[in-house]
Amino acid sequence: MAPFLAYEDKGPDTSHTPRDAGTPLVPLAPLVLVHGHPFDRTMWHPQLAAFSTTRRVIAPDLRGYGASPVSPGVTRSDEFPFEEFARDVVALLDDLEVDAFVPVGLSMGGQIVLDLYRQFPGRVRGLVLADTFPAAETPQGVRARHTLADRLLREGMRGYADEILEKMVAPHAGPPVKAHVHGMMTAASPQGAAAALRARAARPDYRALLTRVAVPALVVVGADDTYTPVADAEAMHAALPDADLHVVEGAAHLPNLERPEEFNRALGTFLARVDGPS
Repeated sequence: MAPFLAYEDKGPDTSHTPRDAGTPLVPLAPLVLVHGHPFDRTMWHPQLAAFSTTRRVIAPDLRGYGASPVSPGVTRSDEFPFEEFARDVVALLDDLEVDAFVPVGLSMGGQIVLDLYRQFPGRVRGLVLADTFPAAETPQGVRARHTLADRLLREGMRGYADEILEKMVAPHAGPPVKAHVHGMMTAASPQGAAAALRARAARPDYRALLTRVAVPALVVVGADDTYTPVADAEAMHAALPDADLHVVEGAAHLPNLERPEEFNRALGTFLARVDGPS
């Protein structure tokens, strides 16, 4: 059965990094962009535009978000294991005949990227963790996520989106960025968002996994992020064996949209390192 995720797939099917004359060309690993909650694949438009000129870039809508259903044939907010997010992405990549890749995940997407590495380490060339944290949910956090899930099913997304917009993006973010972020949140399916919140409440602890990551990593965080503050990013950077840290000034939880040029420079520098000779 074909994967059920909606997605964008841009760039050359096979791109190459240059080598000295007489040496073979080496394929560039596709970039796989994993969005956070409660967003969709359109949050990656600046990165799709910037990187698809030189490599393949794939951005799926996670199950229950954007144009993807909660799960095949299911429309209600059934619970599912958090690890299914990662399996969905890999099923899509299998269908697209992508083997090795570089996943980029923001917030919940960063936790999904960690689960991708946990389940499929041999397929990951490098990983990018943006505005995320690796710890399992606290008992208080579990209760809060279930309470929020109940609220979204009862009230819909608009009130929630109105409340958190100024935490998602820095106060001085431009009106187009705020409108895009608010639009993604209000367009999200309450059923999909609620199902993801319940799955996320039961996610594993990835802190020990960080110490075993055997590929290069990049940790990015907005300097004004209150959901996943700089201290969380610094702790991940310290735990990863081979990682770079980039703090984006003037950004909150979505630096890829708030400061796309700086985010893309950091990502481009990291990709050059991943693409380079072993």
